[in-house]
Amino acid sequence: MPEHLNQPWWIDLLKAFLIANLVLGAFAYATWLERKLLGRMQNRYGPNRAGPFGLLQPIADLVKLLRKASFFPAAAIDVLYIAAPAVAGFTALAAFSVIPWGPVWHIGPYDVTGWVVNVSIGLVLLFALGSVGIYAFVVGGWASESKYSLLGSMRTCAQMVSYEVALALSVLGVVLMGHSLSLVDIVRQQQATIWLAAPQFVGLVTFFIAGIAETNRPPFDLPEAEQELVAGYHTEYSGMRFGLFSTAEYINMITLSGLAVTLFFGGWSGPLLPGPIWFLIKLGAFLFVFIWMRATLPRLRYDQLMKFGWKVLLPVATLNALLTAVFLVVF
Repeated sequence: MPEHLNQPWWIDLLKAFLIANLVLGAFAYATWLERKLLGRMQNRYGPNRAGPFGLLQPIADLVKLLRKASFFPAAAIDVLYIAAPAVAGFTALAAFSVIPWGPVWHIGPYDVTGWVVNVSIGLVLLFALGSVGIYAFVVGGWASESKYSLLGSMRTCAQMVSYEVALALSVLGVVLMGHSLSLVDIVRQQQATIWLAAPQFVGLVTFFIAGIAETNRPPFDLPEAEQELVAGYHTEYSGMRFGLFSTAEYINMITLSGLAVTLFFGGWSGPLLPGPIWFLIKLGAFLFVFIWMRATLPRLRYDQLMKFGWKVLLPVATLNALLTAVFLVVF
């Protein structure tokens, strides 16, 4: 990365505004894509009423949520109950800001980077924001003063904390081979050598499985297991407050997919096409696999979920990190 970039603050502000809105748009149409793909995989129609091919369905859902009454439980803890979905949405959006999606472009007298912010500890910052987001889910369920919401929030806390340990350890081998915690530096290291999906295949598989659990996606969607918990931690939420929780979950899925592309598949690098296009293609492939798994695999029991996280994923991620460190020292 150049030491000095001629990129004034207003360019960073424009990029932040653009990326935030693009991610929100990607969330909206990820819901449409998921419903369409699940419909095809299950031999039925997806949304096909609102607009051509149902393309206006996300807008119709937004209007419905905006017009829907946001009831307020009388016993709820007001400030925490209202703040929880806002914190969930904010941390999800902020986490995407450290993911690079393109190189540096020279436009006139200015340099425009393909990322919103590049810090030396970008990977740590991303995991820190994800950890803060967990509080939103836990506090939201607790502040609702409902036993069903509390049960859902406790399951969320146990699952996300458990799998976050394996998720962090799974990328330690990438950090060792990339010689940096900066996501931009890791991408450039892969451009100079090879994509880390090959030498870190065990880390990739561990990262992907832990990421599914971290984003509450099937078959690890126990925090929202409606059969046992009505609806999980957001049982007492309605309207756009519920919508913000749903937004946060989908954006977290998009962010985890973008992080996997960055750490294991060379980020924006690729032949012929511009960097952002390659990044979107790789990101879309990961999202497709997330949706495919929802249509294919049944939900695990809670004891199976926790046993798999602590007794399988955690030892595998730790062993992969240790073997990577030994290999780098010896060779």
